[in-house]
Amino acid sequence: MIVDIYGWDAAESALQAYIAVVADALGVPPESTCAMTGRPASAYIALDERLPNFPDRDLALLWEDNQGWAAAIETHSGEDVIVVAYLGGEVVPPPGAVVGFLRDLLADKQPGQLEPPNFPPCADLTERLARHGYAGTSQSMITRSPS
Repeated sequence: MIVDIYGWDAAESALQAYIAVVADALGVPPESTCAMTGRPASAYIALDERLPNFPDRDLALLWEDNQGWAAAIETHSGEDVIVVAYLGGEVVPPPGAVVGFLRDLLADKQPGQLEPPNFPPCADLTERLARHGYAGTSQSMITRSPS
């Protein structure tokens, strides 16, 4: 269990670290990521790659605590992104699973699922995030290497 004894937001730290580890595994720099706690907790990773069927659209990976990872393309009008696939399986998969999901998408293998998984709320979200990206102490936050 991760205890927040100094008033730091353990969930936010764990989410930031998890997204950092996933981005690193994808070869994406930190400035191309964004993560926010709230309802739902969410994250965004901008990618340089383009999907074969949408070569003129920017691609991003999205994460939400109720849907897990999704791949989405940007619209030209500034409207919401269009989700093209959900990874499914689990709400906080290992970074390697996210890398594989993206690799298969880019190879036009149609991985994942088309419908959102709608995961139930998980009381242990911080601990799940911590398994992959958070190894904090009272003095510092250390990201783990991708698994």
